[in-house]
Amino acid sequence: QVQLVESGGDLVQPGGSLRLSCVVSGAIFSFNVMGWYRQPPGKQRELIAAITSEGITTNYADSVKGRFIISRDNAKNTVYLQMENLKPEDTAVYYCNRARKFYNTWSGADFGSWGQGTQVTVSS
Repeated sequence: QVQLVESGGDLVQPGGSLRLSCVVSGAIFSFNVMGWYRQPPGKQRELIAAITSEGITTNYADSVKGRFIISRDNAKNTVYLQMENLKPEDTAVYYCNRARKFYNTWSGADFGSWGQGTQVTVSS
């Protein structure tokens, strides 16, 4: 069974920064496109950033483009999300999981399970 453990969430002021981490076990991490998702209060979970298996190509939702950077370390089975210039609308529970890339189309996917997520709250 695949396990995903997200960490790094916190309460930060607008304009602040955070770095999220997600360690994946039970899957061949280096074979998979990985993504970061978020679920704001009362809303559906959405894919906001994704990275190809070798870490060369990335994709971002318009809402985070230019402020967030996804990266990965295949030797550590870990995917990261560096978040800069955080805004109150970034408040959400953040999750990592698989994603898909078909030609230039990116979409959400999963390993059949989700981690507990990590809470990011942006507020003054």
